[in-house]
Amino acid sequence: MKLNHMNLTVTDVNATRKFFEKYFNVQTKGNHSDSFAIMVDEDGFLLALMKGSNVDYPKSFHIGFEQESKEHVNEINQRLKDDGYNVKPPIRTHRWTFYVKAPGGFTVEVFS
Repeated sequence: MKLNHMNLTVTDVNATRKFFEKYFNVQTKGNHSDSFAIMVDEDGFLLALMKGSNVDYPKSFHIGFEQESKEHVNEINQRLKDDGYNVKPPIRTHRWTFYVKAPGGFTVEVFS
């Protein structure tokens, strides 16, 4: 079985879309003003972003972006810091990992 797509309800479609493009190389394939965007990663996974006015994910909810190396995790962490995101340095837990609050109202884990 292969997971094909996921829909995220977000408070700001354009900010979330730009975040995914800049830090995770997810490409926009369709954008319908500020209310909806279709994005695809290099493996063909489809991510749909839909505008919601009241986004309230559970505290433990997150999506993850696996990286090919610890160095790449460190690089993304530093880029996010440089751009003003509040991120703690990566740590070794279940993997080399850190979490960041994404625009749109949900958390992203970056790990290798």
